Parts: sequence; C-alpha cells; structure tokens
Amino acid sequence: MSDVTEQGAVEGGGRRARGEGRGAAARRASRTGGGPGPSLPYIQRKIREYEVLDEEGLQLIERNADIILEEIGIEFRDDAEALELWKAAGADVRGQRVHFPKGLCRELLKTAPSNFTWHARNPERNAHIGGKATVFAPVYGPPFVRDLDGNRRYATIEDFRNFVKLAYMAPSVHSSGGTVCEPVDIPVNKRHLDMVYSHIRYSDKPFMGSVTAPERAEDTIAMAKIVFGDDFVENNTVTLNLINANSPMVFDETMVGALKVYARHNQACVLSPFILSGAMSPVTVAGTLTQILAEVLAGASFTQLIRKGAPVLFGTFAASISMQSGAPTFGTPEPSLVSYGAAQLARRLGLPFRTGGSLCGSKVPDAQAAHESANTINMTLLAGTNFVLHAAGWLEGGLVSSYEKFMIDQDQLGMMQKMAEGVDLSENAQALDAIREVGPGSHYLGCAHTQANFQTAFYRSPLADNNSFEQWEIEGEKRIEQRANALARSWLEHYEAPYLDPAIDEALKDYIAKRKDSMPDAFT
Repeated sequence: MSDVTEQGAVEGGGRRARGEGRGAAARRASRTGGGPGPSLPYIQRKIREYEVLDEEGLQLIERNADIILEEIGIEFRDDAEALELWKAAGADVRGQRVHFPKGLCRELLKTAPSNFTWHARNPERNAHIGGKATVFAPVYGPPFVRDLDGNRRYATIEDFRNFVKLAYMAPSVHSSGGTVCEPVDIPVNKRHLDMVYSHIRYSDKPFMGSVTAPERAEDTIAMAKIVFGDDFVENNTVTLNLINANSPMVFDETMVGALKVYARHNQACVLSPFILSGAMSPVTVAGTLTQILAEVLAGASFTQLIRKGAPVLFGTFAASISMQSGAPTFGTPEPSLVSYGAAQLARRLGLPFRTGGSLCGSKVPDAQAAHESANTINMTLLAGTNFVLHAAGWLEGGLVSSYEKFMIDQDQLGMMQKMAEGVDLSENAQALDAIREVGPGSHYLGCAHTQANFQTAFYRSPLADNNSFEQWEIEGEKRIEQRANALARSWLEHYEAPYLDPAIDEALKDYIAKRKDSMPDAFT
C-alpha cells in the first residue's frame, strides 16, 4: 500500500465523495433534468418472497441433486490442487471427476456466512448481501455496445468508463458492477487493469473483480489492497466475483483458479451455473433445478476447502432456448420458475442468492425488450434475490450493452426499489384525516394531506411521457428510446467524479504501469 493509511483510504474517500458529485450542483442538475437524484441505499425488502415449491417438492429436488453428486459426479478440470483437496475432504476422486458422499457439501457449507457486508471505498455506499437485502448491479460481459449515435459496434474503454459513470449516477443501481462491457481496444491480458481502475476511479460504489485468469484475480486483490489496505481486504469483503460453472457439471481451470484466489483472500464468489435449458440442462424446470443445486453445492462448498468462512453466493443464470433455432430466449415462464425455486433452495442452505436482471433477446430497446425485461426483473425482486447482475443495460441476449436500455432499466429499478418498500401503515399513510376532510362526493386534490405528501406520494419516472397527445406532439413525438438517449447524454455531461485520494490514485497508476510493462500485449 502507499503511504496513505488504511483508515484514511477508506474514510477519506467517503468524506470527499459526500461533498463532491452529490452536492448542490448535483441537486440543481436533478431538478433541471440534467442529472440523477441522490444515490439510494441497497434495498431492504418489506415484501414476502414468492415461492413455487412446497416442502415435498424441495425435498425431491434436494434428493435428486444428492444422486447427481454421489453417482454422476462433478468434474474439476485441469486443477490438481482442487482434486487433492477434495480427496482429503473425503470425496471419491476418479480422474478429474469428483463423487461426493451424501451430506459432504452441505457440511462444508456450514462455515459459509449467510450475510456479509460488501464494502465500497465510500462507506456510505456499502451494500449488505443476504437476508432481506437486494443489490442491483449493471450488465456484465457484452463485447458490443449500442452507442448514443445508434451504432452497434465493439466496446472500447471509453464505453466502459461511461457505463461505470452511469452506474455511479443511477440512484437505484447499488454497485458499479464488473465487466460492464468488454473494452476490445486494450490487449486481452491487460484490459482487466484498466477495468478495475475505472471502477475505483469513476465510482465509489462497490465493484466486482476480474475472473478471466487467476493472475488477473491476483491483480484485482493487489489493487483493492492499495485502496483499502492489506488487513482490511483480508478480513472484509470488497469484491464480488462471478464464478460460472461450465454447465453441465464441469468447473474449468480458469474458474477454479479465480475462485481459489478470491476465496483465499476472503472475497466473495458468486457460484453461478450458466444454464440455457435444453442445451446445458434438461428441458424441464425440475431437472434444471436439480442440476443447478448439484453444481452450486459442489462449487460453493469448494470455497470452504480453500478458506473456511469465505463468503459465497448461490447463483444461477437460467434462460430457455428456442427449440426451433437454438437461440436463447428471455422473459419466458420456465426460467422464472427455475429462479423462484432456486431462491427457495438457497434460503434452505443459508446462502445469499443471485439471479435475474433485466434480460431480453431484443436487438434494440423496443417493446420486446421492455416486456421481457419487466418479466425478468419483477420475478427477480419477488424471488427474494440478494444480488442482481445484469439489472441495467442488457440487450441482444447479453451480446450488447446499450446506453438507452441502461437508462430505461435504471428507471424500472427505481420502481422496484419503491415496490420493495411494501405497504406503509403509519398514521400518515392511513390518511383518515384526509378522508374526513374530503367526505363523500368531493376530491382529494386540494386537501391538506395531498398537499403535504404530493412530492413523495408516487414514483416519478424521469423517462415516461404522461402528457396529453397534443403536448407530446408539440414536443417532437419522442419515443422513450429518444428520451433515454437525451437523458444519458445529459448525465454524462453533468458527471462529477467522486473524490479519490491522489496518493492512492498515483499508487494504482504505478501498479498498472509496472504490470503492463512486465508482459507483451496479447489479443487472444
């Protein structure tokens, strides 16, 4: 770490961030449509989870998952250490396939925390993972963007920075995410350094680490320690990291390698089978749930072999496919049923849960994108999801990060945040004084209660047009995509970076320069 102390690194960023970028200028911009409102804390749900499986159904899925683990097994490919650890833990290792005695994985997971804090460099942006908390993070992974000029093209580091900035400014996005798009203008073996730096420099919300190689995970840890300090990172969680199973029933050396790095340093792993039902799992909901549970049990429990108490999430990415073309489909009923069921299974294991987002297969932010995304994000909230990846910006089945779609989605996330508050039963909310004042046959527009509450009574969309047809016509007949485009441009124009201690910034840049100089460029 630099000569800046750990205490100063964490608290100093928080002090200045409150004064810069969220002050009077930001409030003025918000009132004039030039910028967002104040950042909202992570959601603390006051509504019940929606459940689709009864006790008999849950026990059936769990019993079938145990059969997979014991009789069929899960492969841990090309990682001798992983196989030795499993053998020492009592598993039956045959080649690269691990067979698990009944109950072994569940016993190991008893040391995994059910709740933990995901620390941001600004403590006011810390997020809680687990329990009744829900945290929204942006789209993750697309190589393409649909930009503000209407072009579909490969993403650049400038796009990456822009999406980090938008996530920082979006009130109901609680994390700047991870690979918000893939900046192909930087060599493959070096781009992760610029990506992690962008999260630290252009946002003060919690961020995700690189998982594309173990050494890139090590770089993430090293950069996090520059910001937070060695001891803080080793004893607290400052990154969430996406570890996908290579479904069906395989963990490859890249994912296992990254998992080992993060778990050893007490950083959270999101164990997520990547499922396109009919291709990577059976076509049925029950069969898919069974496979998901088996894969998560194997991968999540492995984190505890690396370090007892390391945080881990039960994750799933579930979609269906068109049985005519093989293309992935989103917003359909079956993946929703999978996610609802997986959420129940995660709660029974005592693990935080990840699923969902604002998923769609549409090529542009049109009606198809809207209804598929709405179907997915509503399910995500009602399932009781703790960490939501792809909450804003996802387009074209995850191939594209869209500026306009990001703005539309973050508006919907604000509605989800309001929905999660549930029903207010306070004396003010009961509104008996208003009902007495108005009486039969009148209206509430001018009563004292309405006047006192109208500013906060209903969610206000920054994008929806609820004016008359004539007013809409006079203002140019703009569709929501056009309004989203204008809002994104305005936000980026008004963006103000959160404070970052110059000594920390210099130390990060120095680390990046040395790491880049240590290796030749590689584009594969």
